Amino acid sequence: MGAGRRSRLALGALVFGAGIGALATEITASRLLAPYFGSSTIVWSNLIGIVLAALALGYWLGGRIADRRPHPGLLGFIVLGAAVFVALIPFVAEPFLDLTVEGLDQASAGAVVGSFVAVLLLCAPPVVLLGMVSPFAIRLAVSEIATAGSVAGRLYALSTGGSLLGTFLPALVLIPAIGTQRTFLVIAALIAASSCFLLGPRYLLVSGALVALVALPPGVAKPTEGLLHEETSYHQYIQVVERPDGRRLLHLNEGVAVHSLWREDAVLTGGVWDAFLAVPPLLGRPLERVAILGNAAGTTARALGVFYPGAEVDGVELDPAVSRVGREYFGMGEIARLTVHDADARPYLRSTDEEYDLVVVDAYHQPYVPFYLATREFFRLVRERLAPGGIVALNVAGVPGDRRLVDAIGRTLAAELPQVLEWPALRFNTIVLGLTEPLSAEELSRRLRDGPAELAVLRDLLARDVSPIEPGGTPWTDDRAPVEWITDRMIVSYAAEGGRLDEDYLPTRP
Repeated sequence: MGAGRRSRLALGALVFGAGIGALATEITASRLLAPYFGSSTIVWSNLIGIVLAALALGYWLGGRIADRRPHPGLLGFIVLGAAVFVALIPFVAEPFLDLTVEGLDQASAGAVVGSFVAVLLLCAPPVVLLGMVSPFAIRLAVSEIATAGSVAGRLYALSTGGSLLGTFLPALVLIPAIGTQRTFLVIAALIAASSCFLLGPRYLLVSGALVALVALPPGVAKPTEGLLHEETSYHQYIQVVERPDGRRLLHLNEGVAVHSLWREDAVLTGGVWDAFLAVPPLLGRPLERVAILGNAAGTTARALGVFYPGAEVDGVELDPAVSRVGREYFGMGEIARLTVHDADARPYLRSTDEEYDLVVVDAYHQPYVPFYLATREFFRLVRERLAPGGIVALNVAGVPGDRRLVDAIGRTLAAELPQVLEWPALRFNTIVLGLTEPLSAEELSRRLRDGPAELAVLRDLLARDVSPIEPGGTPWTDDRAPVEWITDRMIVSYAAEGGRLDEDYLPTRP
């Protein structure tokens, strides 16, 4: 093989490895940030935006440096430096992210500033270096103007091919198999190995050293007192924490919202899950079948099993790992009449032929609402799965004094159901009810007088505070549902006014 051909293959392999590294760093960084800032669209926007800006800066720097010093060895050391930066990310991230997020956990707007700064300082440097590779490699590979176009096209195709592999390899294989820290190290080792095509085989020692670091035990992503369990599933970061009073809390991703709560001696929690227990008497008949869309670790299902033992419950949970955690730590395996379905909420409703007296929608990852669970088409599907006289109950997060999200979801629901009510059960949680058969105020109050005695306080609160949401305006559709735009404006405004997302409880009797 001629020297020219060897040089072309070496540059091609280097460009391919750099392409893997740039996108793999971005994807893996998203999992690193999720326990601190969540995985909302705004966090992803920061991540993608900064990576693109870093690549743009790298392209510019790479072209300038290549014109001044077009030496293959320099390009090899640039790639080797990027590998070292990527390997350092998981080790410096924990104290840095703890400092960044300190004082911001109580205000969701912290995700905006915190994720921006974290990604900028942690991920931008190696991506800048990796961005320098393609223009530098083109400068080295072009020997005559007549072939410049084909050389550039070939190298950019190799870079894009590497980026495709770097997108899927961490998400589908490495992160689920070995975790976030070790994925960074494996990616760093791959980048370092690609630099050896220009630096020589002796630099494989660097790649080998990075592989050896995989043996180090990963640190806790976000140290938490009372941590019982943590894992990264295909869908999210999962954490189970036990408080000194014996309560167990389920955190997903951002660690601010509590998605399930367990107490050994009681099923009432004082949280929003209790609010759903006040709804069944509105049926005016015994509760027979319930669908919980967003079952999580089974807090609502467990309470329904105690207060409405005759009801069959279908718990729909997207993440099988969360269901497994629910069985192990939250007593979900002891719920006799619960059937768990590992499925997304809307596809499940589309595939089932069951009719439900009550559909609970608690699949909203607070404060963000998946847009496809807040549209007219979704609520039409819910209506089709409700038995005559059935009710849908939605847990909608908000902030005090801001009705934009509740109003938008309420008027969308009102486009499909004849009566929609709202109950501000907690400061940050409103229960929006959709009824297939309207009730007068007198009939509503009369029905709420019946039911389990232990839930009388909840029913009294519902009867006192419920109010109608009138239809009107433009309902959200699958084509246009600006959920996150409204939510981002809501939480940023609230945080700017000094608001805090403190814990809030219903005055229920344990």
